Amino acid sequence: MAKDEMLVSRRNIMKGIGAGAAALAMGGGMAGLAEGAQQKRLPEPAAYELAPLPYPANALEPHIDGRIVRLHHDKHQLGYVKGLNETRAKLEAARKAGDFAQVRALERDLAFNGSGALLHALYWNSMRPGGSGEPEGMLREAIERDFGSLNAFTGQFTAAADQVQGSGWAALAYEPAGRRLLVLQVENHQDGTIWGCAPLMVCDVWEHAYYLQYENRRTEYVSNFMKLVDWQSTAGRLDAAVRSTGPEAGVKKKAGSW
Repeated sequence: MAKDEMLVSRRNIMKGIGAGAAALAMGGGMAGLAEGAQQKRLPEPAAYELAPLPYPANALEPHIDGRIVRLHHDKHQLGYVKGLNETRAKLEAARKAGDFAQVRALERDLAFNGSGALLHALYWNSMRPGGSGEPEGMLREAIERDFGSLNAFTGQFTAAADQVQGSGWAALAYEPAGRRLLVLQVENHQDGTIWGCAPLMVCDVWEHAYYLQYENRRTEYVSNFMKLVDWQSTAGRLDAAVRSTGPEAGVKKKAGSW
């Protein structure tokens, strides 16, 4: 796969999140979805695969050790990808057999493994070796508008990451119904999210992401993660999310009603 590919391509993720969420949350309802379906053929399902890292495993050093990156990507993320494919296969078998006794457990596995696989794909692409300075353009404008300042955003995001109870994530996301950026604190991979949000940048605070290097010093790890953030790719995801919700949903517009 190409360097910029993720588990499912970044563009397809944003279109899938943005188009459906926009049609429902922005007032288009099912009519909006039906109109979109008439204009475009339904794309073929994408295979769930482990994409290669977008940079060498040791490229994030000294902030994140190469050994951690290899274990994290090759073992942990791969486990979620396998779990997602296995759960889908079990659900397909259940449908064919007409046996839905295990659906509750399988749906939980689907959400857990699917969210874990996709968030990890975004995690690697939220960073670049050496970082990229500070956000610019529309992303900077949106951060300052929705959080007051870049420093205020950084304070909220790092606190959200540091204060996750147990295992989870902090995420910068675009919320199309309100047309604003939000910081979300995610427990496990799937709890604490808001439906329709397009994740733009995420920090993994499961212990496997940092413990071999930082032990219990999560705050230090999160601080060093912020030095690696790829603001340019984050800005690209914001642009894709805004465009997928229509020109009326630009960050300069007044938020609409539910």
